[in-house]
Amino acid sequence: MKVAIYSRVVDYEQQAEVQQLLNELAKEGIEPVIYNPFFEMIKDSLTFPDKVTVFHSSEDLLESIDFLISLGGDGTMLDTVSLVRDKNIPILGINFGRLGFLASIGRKDLGSAVQSLAKRDIIIDKRSLIHLDANRPLFGDVPYGLNEFAIHKTDISPMIKIHTYLNGEFLNTYWADGVIVATPTGSTGYSLSCSGPVVFPESSSFVITPIAPHNLNVRPIIVPDDNIISFEVEGRTENFICALDSRKEIVDKKVQLAVQRESFTLSLVRMNENNFLQTLRNKLSWGLDTRN
Repeated sequence: MKVAIYSRVVDYEQQAEVQQLLNELAKEGIEPVIYNPFFEMIKDSLTFPDKVTVFHSSEDLLESIDFLISLGGDGTMLDTVSLVRDKNIPILGINFGRLGFLASIGRKDLGSAVQSLAKRDIIIDKRSLIHLDANRPLFGDVPYGLNEFAIHKTDISPMIKIHTYLNGEFLNTYWADGVIVATPTGSTGYSLSCSGPVVFPESSSFVITPIAPHNLNVRPIIVPDDNIISFEVEGRTENFICALDSRKEIVDKKVQLAVQRESFTLSLVRMNENNFLQTLRNKLSWGLDTRN
């Protein structure tokens, strides 16, 4: 079995856990394939098995890779979307960050997580992605995201008007700082912070959530993800911001934009004892009542 390992950076105090991961993989006879920039950071500090290889980009992740382990927080997990792409390599997130909603495996569970991978005693969830189409190239060859697509005004510029359409039919004009279109996975992220609803991961839907709307009667709305959602942007400035997950581009307001469900999905690994409701309760304190 081969397992790719990706991380942005690991603090000095976290190196012991990385070493533990390498030791657990070796114990199970699993060959690590490490992201090269990460390997260069840790190669002089840790002990590696005799057989270790590196990868530099998505093209290096071949069919022989069984899983990809992400070491970090949810932002690191989002990075893996641009690495795995449509290769259908299941991703296991080990939380070295703070909240760890997507990267839900704690560092103390490293050993049991590797054992579960080796035995394939796991559950693989299929998560839908959001795809962006535009009349000029945006986001290179990764025009899709796991969490959300967002339109946002630039810096301290005045609010913008975002005319929004479903399959060509007018939905609403948002007078706001911006608008978010979140996948079910992204419904617990930026959209939730802007008062959007929580949507179960298996729901075939998008959540359209305005950012600081200047209307008391405008609220988030859930639409089926077989809709194509298109936008026209007006504003006093010539540019606005487009974002896919943690990536952003400055875009001219004349650019035409539309989003739809991506044709492929992302596979996320979870342990048998974990589920979405438990994550809501443990990570977001869902239903917590301090009186009890």
